[in-house]
This record gives sequence, C-alpha cells and structure tokens, in this order.
Amino acid sequence: MAEPSSTTGSQDASAASRSRAGVRAGYGAVFVVKEFRAIFTAHVLSMLGSVFADASLAVLVFRRTGSAPLTALVFALGFLPYALSGILLSGVADRYPARRVLVACDLLSAGCVALMAVPVTPLAVLFVLRFAVSMMSPLFTGTRAASLADILPDDLYVLGRSLVRTVSQGSQIIGYGLGGLALIWLSPRTALHVTAGTFLGSALLLRLGTRGRPARASGGEAMMRASIASTRRLLGAPRIRALLLMWWIPPMFFIVAEGTAAPFADAGGAGSAGFGLFLAAMPAGTAAGEVLAGTLLGAAARERIALPLAAVSMLPMAAFAVHPPLPLAVALMFLTGLCAAYTLGMDQWFVRAVPVTMRGSAMSLLGAGLMTLQGLGVTAGGAIAALVPPYAVICGAGTAGTICMFVILRSVRATRTTAPAMDAAS
Repeated sequence: MAEPSSTTGSQDASAASRSRAGVRAGYGAVFVVKEFRAIFTAHVLSMLGSVFADASLAVLVFRRTGSAPLTALVFALGFLPYALSGILLSGVADRYPARRVLVACDLLSAGCVALMAVPVTPLAVLFVLRFAVSMMSPLFTGTRAASLADILPDDLYVLGRSLVRTVSQGSQIIGYGLGGLALIWLSPRTALHVTAGTFLGSALLLRLGTRGRPARASGGEAMMRASIASTRRLLGAPRIRALLLMWWIPPMFFIVAEGTAAPFADAGGAGSAGFGLFLAAMPAGTAAGEVLAGTLLGAAARERIALPLAAVSMLPMAAFAVHPPLPLAVALMFLTGLCAAYTLGMDQWFVRAVPVTMRGSAMSLLGAGLMTLQGLGVTAGGAIAALVPPYAVICGAGTAGTICMFVILRSVRATRTTAPAMDAAS
C-alpha cells in the first residue's frame, strides 16, 4: 500500500497539530484525514448492508415458514453471538494487522450472505450463516475502533468515534425504512445479493483507503486461550472495568423503552405512526446530542459533563411514572437520547486506560458486552411488560438504571488515579 501523498500527509499533520494544541477542531477536521474518510464510507456501507440483510432474511424466513418465532430468531441471532465472540475472538484484533482483519471480516460476511441467497440453502444453514456473520461483527467493530485511535490523534479520535456512532443510530432508522421499500420491488434473495455487494464495497474501501500497520501484539499462545486471558486481564483492571460498566449498563436500560414501544403506543391508541415516532425519538436525540457536544464543546468541557450527564441520563425514563401522553413521552425519550452525549467524554478516558497492545481486544469486548446486555435488557423488559403496564416498565427501567449508574460512577471517580496499564498487565 503506497504512503499518502505529501498533500494529504500535510493535511493530516495539520489536523493532528490542531488537536494536540487543544484547538476545537470540529467534525470537519476529522474528514481531512484521508484514512478516516475511507473507514467512514466503509462503515456506512456495512451498516446499511447489515440492517438490509436483517430485513431481507426475516422476510425470507417468514415466507418459507410462516413462523413468527423463527422470524424473531433472525433478529435474536444479531445479539446472541456477541458475548461468545467477544470472549473467544477478541485477541484476533491485536494479534493480526488491523487492515487484514477488517478486510477478512467483510469478505467472510459477504460470502455468508451470498450463500444465504442461494435458493437451495436449507433453513438450518441460513441460521448458521446468520450466526457466523454475527460472530464476526464484534471483532470487526472492535478492530475498527482500535484503528481509529491509530489514525486520529487526541480529540479527533473522540469526534471520529462520535461520527461512527451517529451513523449507527441513523442506519437503524434509514436502513430498515429503505429495506422495507426495496423489498417491495426486490425479492429477499436479490436483496441479499445487494447486501453482499455492500460488504464487498466496504472491503475494497478498507483495503485501498487505509495503510497497512503491524499487529499490536504477538505471542505463541493459542488464540482462544489468549482471548480469554485478555478478557480476564481487562475485567480485572479496576479502571477499565469501571469504564466498561459505564458503557454497558445505560444502554441495557435504554433499550427497555424501545422494546416496549409497540405496547406503549398501542395502549395510548397512537397506532403505527405513534409507534414509529416513539421508536425514533431516542436515536434522534442521541445523534443530536453527539453532534451538539462535538460541535459546541471542546475536549475538556466534554469530559467535565460526562459524569453529570451519565448520572441523569435515565431520569427522563423514570418520569414515565406520570403515565405521559404520547407527545410528552416522545419528548422524554428525545431528552434521554440527548443525555447520551456523555459518551464523547468517555471515549478518551477509555483509550487512555487501555494499554496499546490490548486496544483491539478491549474494543471488541466493549462492543460484545454492549450488544449482549442490550439483548438481555430488551428480553427482560418484554417479559415484564406482559405483566405490568408498559409505562411502568419504562419507569422501572429508568429508576433501576439510575441507581445502578450512581454505584458505577463512584467506581469511575475512585479509579481516576489508578495505573490502568499496570493493572491490565498483571
């Protein structure tokens, strides 16, 4: 892979120097970095492809079986493999060059999706292939997140991570909408071929648009054993463990509101339009909060507001105790999303806390825990909603989540002076 041109190199150096000098660079400075543009475009493609694949596969399975439980399993398999992959495969992100891992994950995903589209593929094999794609997802996202820290210095890394999260939020809304519209004209199998194409496009962008860098770590230990040992070391470091919990716990409670959106809207007589509005409110607030914090606040200010925002982030959900009408409920969910801007402050804390040689493993573990706990949260919320009114479930999640956060934030404050690299390596 050729080195970037002198013009691009000088632009990257200029963006880096502004960040190190503490200047509020803004999102525009992130796109000056050529490698980030390639990673960002690849992320848009792969996210839309993943969401499109879920919609297409769900329609395909339902048409073949007419079974609602089997159709739901398509979405469940998007969550279930994360914990297994995060524990068993996280070491791959550090043991091999990042670009090679990212391209391999995209190519394997494209191959699995292409096999799903083959008419003679048995139903059981479809689920195995869906499971395989989900197993690669935390490895891919963890490797990409660790790579951003190599490509973007200091505060630019925080802004880059923010843009990636914003795309992830938007793709859930836009992707499912586009998927539903496309399936009016395309068969599910044709749509799966399109999805395979998005993964191939992502692989090409990453291969040609990013530099080859050496692996962060080496070792002769068996990969799965090394991954398990890495997970144990990361969770054994007090600072890293506290920050991981701060990442994991709020979304586990946030998603309860999304999981009970349908019964909440139905109980209020809001219909499908109200359901869609309620479901979109929190992702919209999250995207708005990240953009506002990234645009209006400098790095120091974002770090200062992180703990207070995290502490109050679930209080709007607790306010569902008043059984709000739909307009107020939408406003409360939007406010909950706005509070998620605390994640910008956390990004830099986490990358400082984790040793460079374990960065890929840590990011893979972070993503795996995030998705696994969200899966547990939405399942538990749905089960409880069968017994009590939806607004009470949301209120309970907000209250319990707030209590948990106060406990976690005490640990985050108490470990500010911990030497994380020594803890993690012990």
